[in-house]
Amino acid sequence: MTQDLPATEGALTALLGAKKWIRMPGVHFGPEACTYRGRPADFVADISLSYAGDTQLELIAPVSGTSIYTEFLDGNGPGLHHVCVAAADAASFDAALADAERDGHPVVMAGTMPGGMRFAYVSAEQAGVPFIEYAYIPPEIHAMFDHIKQEQK
Repeated sequence: MTQDLPATEGALTALLGAKKWIRMPGVHFGPEACTYRGRPADFVADISLSYAGDTQLELIAPVSGTSIYTEFLDGNGPGLHHVCVAAADAASFDAALADAERDGHPVVMAGTMPGGMRFAYVSAEQAGVPFIEYAYIPPEIHAMFDHIKQEQK
């Protein structure tokens, strides 16, 4: 989580060797596709993606509205916000969320991105990271991520 994409991209490039960042400015998370703390969400964030080896690096800079991202920055400043676990399919995604909630880790924010990617953040402070993000990444989005990874070579 950052307030300064260029500075954070530069720092992670120097530390981890990420070569090319793909920016997605002004991504809108609207009430028809996203919830935040159980209510419809409406916010905008700039997102930048890269890879260090097989590890995806995702930088998120809130632009407007209230979200899990602004909440984190307001309370902690910039830093590691989440670790993402990709589910093999939509059923596995749903099962992971049900398991997390049953085990006392509530979903704080969830949504569906254009292209069908589903995501949900669960509280995970006891694990040493603010949130675990569960994601179902359909083949079309996986292909985009693979392209970004290939750009690093």
